[in-house]
Amino acid sequence: MTPDLQLSMTTPRTIWWADGKVHMIDQRQLPQTVEIVDFDDVQGIALAINEMVVRGAPAIGAAAAFGMAVAAQGSPVADTATLLADLRQAKTVLDAARPTAVNLSWATSRFLQMAERLAGDGAMVNEIAKALLAEAEAFVAQDIEINQRMGRHGAEVIPQGANILHHCNTGSLATAGYGTALGVVRAAHVAGKHIHVWVDETRPRLQGARLTAWELMLEDIPMHLVVDSASGLLMRQGKVDVVLFGADRVAANGDVANKIGSYNLAILAQEHGIPCYAVVPTSTIEPTLADGDQIPIEERSWLEVATLAGVPVAPNDVLVYNPAFDITPHRYLTGIITEEGICYPPFEQSLKHAKLRAEGRDS
Repeated sequence: MTPDLQLSMTTPRTIWWADGKVHMIDQRQLPQTVEIVDFDDVQGIALAINEMVVRGAPAIGAAAAFGMAVAAQGSPVADTATLLADLRQAKTVLDAARPTAVNLSWATSRFLQMAERLAGDGAMVNEIAKALLAEAEAFVAQDIEINQRMGRHGAEVIPQGANILHHCNTGSLATAGYGTALGVVRAAHVAGKHIHVWVDETRPRLQGARLTAWELMLEDIPMHLVVDSASGLLMRQGKVDVVLFGADRVAANGDVANKIGSYNLAILAQEHGIPCYAVVPTSTIEPTLADGDQIPIEERSWLEVATLAGVPVAPNDVLVYNPAFDITPHRYLTGIITEEGICYPPFEQSLKHAKLRAEGRDS
């Protein structure tokens, strides 16, 4: 692992710019191989998002930011009107890569609006391209700082000696660095709370087994890997004190879209009287969506379910339904942890104020 890859000796950096290209850890190859791939075109970055070279809502947002910067860098045009047309096309390509993760379209919209504003102020093509690249690098730094703030807020609700059940991967690999729900785990560990983590394997792509376990082991955070369906038994046995997961989109009422299986965990947690928190940056909150029923659910290839590491595990020609996400209704959440603090019911109010504070519009 090279120095460019790291926030620290044990916290991997997911995505960065160097030598005129966007560099990423290819998360499909972990944990066996730490392979760095690079891209200098929008189509390549969109494919990397779609095929989950890079994954996790904040990391997808960072990839989208660099994608818009790459589109500007690679545009051969001399006039700003044509550049803006190229950027709009780049946004369309990037947005289509993963429809559920709102951070993707949020990032592309932010960068397109910035380019339009600069063009309106009379900036030249090369000036716009330079500004977008600088903003993309600032975007990554800001994401890391936001994650660290979420971690500090979230650590406050983690009891001393807690057993934490964590779903999917929400760590450095799912963000620009540090992590959302796994950032809370990191912060609690650093605070000396002597935590232990139950790591869901997270079928069908095994992000928990491949990625979360790898990250926690890098930092010597106590953990056990478990199959997804062990969660009910662990809760019944009194071996879970808090459930943490992330979210790719949050509706105004507090319903959250997250990796398939999150809904099951939240219901089980409520049945057993265990607090359950989603950990999300405010950029994931979408006030225009009244509830989770309005969130589109991405369906992925049948191969993810019917094969394992390329080896068939189901009958040939089996019919497969493979939704990548589910919706957890807000009534099953104890709270939603953001960089602006912990939001509690009624979520319509607390999420609204957190979003406005993050945008500097609420005191």
